[in-house]
Amino acid sequence: MRYPHAPTLARSVAALALAACVLNANATAQQIPRIQFTKFSLPNGLEVIVHEDHSTPIVAVDTWYHVGSASEKPGRTGFAHLFEHVMFMGSKNVPQGTFDKLLESSGADNNGSTTEDRTNYYETGPSNMLPLALWLDADRMGWLLPTMDQAKLDAQRGVVKEERNQRVDNVPYGKASETISAALYPKTHPYSWPVVGSMADLSAASLTDVQEFFKLYYAPNNATLVVAGDVKTDSVKALVTKYFGDVPRNPNIAPHPAPQLVSRATDTVLVLEDRVQLPRIYYVWPTVQGFHADEAPLDHFAAILGGGRTSRLYRKLVYEMQIASDVLATHPTGNLSGTFEIVATPAPGHTPAEVAKVIDDELKNVLAAGVTDAELARARNSRRASFLNGLSSILGKAEQLQLYNDQVKNPDYVQQDAARYEKVTRADIQRVANQYLSKGKVVLTVVPQGKKDLALTGGGK
Repeated sequence: MRYPHAPTLARSVAALALAACVLNANATAQQIPRIQFTKFSLPNGLEVIVHEDHSTPIVAVDTWYHVGSASEKPGRTGFAHLFEHVMFMGSKNVPQGTFDKLLESSGADNNGSTTEDRTNYYETGPSNMLPLALWLDADRMGWLLPTMDQAKLDAQRGVVKEERNQRVDNVPYGKASETISAALYPKTHPYSWPVVGSMADLSAASLTDVQEFFKLYYAPNNATLVVAGDVKTDSVKALVTKYFGDVPRNPNIAPHPAPQLVSRATDTVLVLEDRVQLPRIYYVWPTVQGFHADEAPLDHFAAILGGGRTSRLYRKLVYEMQIASDVLATHPTGNLSGTFEIVATPAPGHTPAEVAKVIDDELKNVLAAGVTDAELARARNSRRASFLNGLSSILGKAEQLQLYNDQVKNPDYVQQDAARYEKVTRADIQRVANQYLSKGKVVLTVVPQGKKDLALTGGGK
């Protein structure tokens, strides 16, 4: 694409900044609606949260098991992600290959995902599919192991290895994330290995190893079930009791890992050769876990620095100087820790060193002078929009209830969550920028094969 000339861009940016200020000053902040819910627990420990929304005749059934790759141990990694796949292969009363077919015949979709901190499984579809979805989820929660055999384990091991090939090994820049995590965290830190795990660990895992992992974590007293949509709470309670009530609890649930923040005194500088056309640079600092007091100002800082086309780095590098094809700053957090990340791809004909110098200079400016009122207003408005967007779907509301229940032990937290972002000040952002981004980081340059001479040697050098 052709980029606008700098003077035109400057006028556009100024107009956007003025509009943001006027909006923030003259309009009352749009209220974030509460997510009404009822919460109860079964005698076996299963937490259940019900949200009624009768606007459309659909329902979402969302189960979180409080287990992810952070629950694993060195040498025994990849088990949580493995079970994300195994759980779709059938259970005592659901023959292999019929789980998806039954849901599809009722007009429903289903899927699952694994992170460092949790594994979720969800179904969405017409409201009348609710009994089927609950029965299927209860059967695999309580009676998966009797059908777990060596053939299923081997089949899903193969699926996971192929998934790694498709998403990591054969994807440009695909190994960057795991390379950074291994360097950023100590080897014993649960975030130091990837969610997909080590292929060597998975190959070495016996059927007994995998079964024991399931027994430790996949039980009703380590799970939360959210049912959201066109349902009646009393009916949901009766159905959940009917299908999940007999699932045995595990009296020996392994404790969840506690937050483990790290700090680095110096930079670690790495280079990774890959089958790519253009080099890419990564700056990554360790920060805080989700819902820490400093998360909100760090999130706003990421948005201001590289959160879109009006952000500082995007304007400077992509529009004005035209020396980068893209740049992004983010602040992902988990239950144990977080990272502040800047990722930039130099434009053809330009080098990582050129781009890194601009990033370094812009960071120095923010650390010294902070951000502007207009930048903070834009960040607040963007965050408010993301909150509202997250509440626009039934599944989105179910996931928000799960997140708050998991991380702050209170599903009724959406308004408090939004409020902490509204309260962030310019001084807060400057403080966290100096506190976390003036310390050591991981600097990674991914370069085309045979082009190590393009790699950064530290900072913008």
